[in-house]
Amino acid sequence: MPKKYNVIGTCPICSKNLQVTELTCCECGTKITGNFNLSRFDYLSDEQKEFALVFLKNGGNIKLIEKDLNISYPTVKKNLSDVIEALGFDNVNISKVTMMSKNDVYQALKNREISIDEAERILKEIGDEDE
Repeated sequence: MPKKYNVIGTCPICSKNLQVTELTCCECGTKITGNFNLSRFDYLSDEQKEFALVFLKNGGNIKLIEKDLNISYPTVKKNLSDVIEALGFDNVNISKVTMMSKNDVYQALKNREISIDEAERILKEIGDEDE
């Protein structure tokens, strides 16, 4: 039995989207040719798919995702933004529940996980939330 591979959504040569043109029945060998669409999820990188699975497994709870993947809040937020953008959505709207605390911002800045500009932007958002 031949080895099975996961569907890839982008060309390994030019990085453009691929299109499925043939489907084959594993049981009887019937082949269907045409132009078939892949889902939005098929165009995610393996890392983005893994992040999306961990995000869903943890019900979107940022603290659990941080712990599960051993990454910081800014990295979770960046990965989430990347997945949302890769799925074709323009506005990334992280809920208030996932907002960093001021202490988290200072710690991330100290660990060089975020820039000063990013820290300022987050602290302004936190300030607006407190009002």
